[in-house]
Amino acid sequence: MERILPLGRSGKAPAQARSPAPPDTASPLRAAREKLGLAMLAAEGVRRGALAHVRRSRLLRWRHRAPIARELVLAPPDLRPADPSFADEVASGSMGLAGLTVTLNGASPFTVAAPSVAWVRELHGFDWLRHFAAARTLENEALAHRLVGEWLSGSRRNRAHAWAPDVVGRRMISWLSHAGLLLDGPDHRRQKAIMLSLEDQTGFLSASWRDASDGYPKLLALIGLVQSCLCVAGYERRLGDAERHLIRELDGQILADGGHTSRNPRVLIALLLDLLPLRQCFGARGFKPNSAMHAAIDRMMPMLRSMRLGDGQLARFNGAGATERDALATVLAYERGAHGIAATASASGYVRMERGATAIVVDAGPPPPLVLAGQACAGCLSFELSTGREPLLVNGGTPVPAHERATAAARGTESHNTLVLGGQSSARLVRNAGLHRRIGAAPIRHPDRVTCDVREARGGVVLRSSHDGYADRFGLVHTRTLVLDATGECLDGEEALAGAEGELRLARDVPVAVHFHLHPLAGARYGAEDGTAELILRSGERWRLSAVGAALSIEESTHFAEVLGPLRAQQVVLRAACYGATTVRWRLERMAGAHPASEDPASAEE
Repeated sequence: MERILPLGRSGKAPAQARSPAPPDTASPLRAAREKLGLAMLAAEGVRRGALAHVRRSRLLRWRHRAPIARELVLAPPDLRPADPSFADEVASGSMGLAGLTVTLNGASPFTVAAPSVAWVRELHGFDWLRHFAAARTLENEALAHRLVGEWLSGSRRNRAHAWAPDVVGRRMISWLSHAGLLLDGPDHRRQKAIMLSLEDQTGFLSASWRDASDGYPKLLALIGLVQSCLCVAGYERRLGDAERHLIRELDGQILADGGHTSRNPRVLIALLLDLLPLRQCFGARGFKPNSAMHAAIDRMMPMLRSMRLGDGQLARFNGAGATERDALATVLAYERGAHGIAATASASGYVRMERGATAIVVDAGPPPPLVLAGQACAGCLSFELSTGREPLLVNGGTPVPAHERATAAARGTESHNTLVLGGQSSARLVRNAGLHRRIGAAPIRHPDRVTCDVREARGGVVLRSSHDGYADRFGLVHTRTLVLDATGECLDGEEALAGAEGELRLARDVPVAVHFHLHPLAGARYGAEDGTAELILRSGERWRLSAVGAALSIEESTHFAEVLGPLRAQQVVLRAACYGATTVRWRLERMAGAHPASEDPASAEE
């Protein structure tokens, strides 16, 4: 039985500040529609699993069995940054993956108790081979050979994770990219075992890629399949079908503005790191890739730029956390043509407002489809702001896998720069065991209706957007208006709550809080004028935040998007009471003094 719960810092409904009506008072028709939708998703998952099982059965295995893999004709480049010290750590008896380190004590990493699912998936994906390739010595080469041999000898162990289609896709990409490392040497038995395993894995992917989770995992499985068709002699005869499947998925997942249907900006980096080498493989083999692949890559590049703040980090929305700067710089170095930045990303639901040295990215879209919403956050209408090369206001962001216990809090509306009503999030977690197993996390649902209008006025930018995430529980719609002036030195905001169906008077007051989370390197103090706060950047640059219609306070915050774990930070909160229609106005303006450096961080990175 599914449950739909308000998403708060603990993942549960807050004990204080309830709506006059009980939570989850959706109409019976709407509740029935939600249950029907979940039932249909569950049925589709069962159907896909059953079909994948049939395709892998002895009856149909001949249709998907790959030809004998006798020779590799190509080794794709690996664009991901490498850490040569990784091989030394493994040689000394420890292995760090997904932010967690395991002490091996002489045992194989494939037999030790895994500290997390993310760790074991990274282990079996072999993406870490690039670290050995970057520090290639006879000792490290022998160690890599030993680890691959240990996997081959127990390849059916931990099948649930080791043979998930996307993990197989990643493993094949890694093995093919570092074939020189794996196949060099006089050991013909090892070489034959690796080639036989590539043959086995290609056949598995051909039969099972449809059973991969929706979104990037399915693309990853298909990219691994297409790459094997390009790199293994004799497999090119299967290239046409595999490429068609990949293009169909790309067309469905990459939106018109270059965003991904999951609305997670970080997916674009991962996907481009896989697609760019694949495109090179087509050219190296003398094949012309489908034009839709070029088009998808060309759409994603400007979208990535539009999601960056002044320090080069991606805005922390819907699953995005700390950005791997080296990886992002590598991807953007492949951009062809002008470095355009989309003014409005309507298809993905993101808006970029930029004037002078100030850059703002706003989340003005609804959550993605349920099967892609496992990492989505309740941050509708939130924004991030940088001045020059320094981030000032940022969302909490998604923690790394090693600190996944903080994920529920990070996804809540309170961890985003937007309005919170009644201490509750604007989205709600969907608790459904089958759906959780399918996508690996609890997805969010709502708001259902999000509006957005962007226009220029007097040289500045005006954004007006709204969402109905609180309509069911409180009968109110939140409308946010942001006005960035022509100089980029003043941002005016208005938070308006109004009845979803006309004038509304609540039975009792409900607390309202508008959050402004500062980057950990920025600080806040009360201003000289009453009811104001000074926001101070590391460079000494200062901004003043003032409000009308709410009391201003400086409070503690948590920044989750750090590689080493959550950090303490500060936030400014505007607090008021809502009895029905309510408006809070605020202004953020640069104070007199030093102005920010306006250098594009990409010039240094690329």
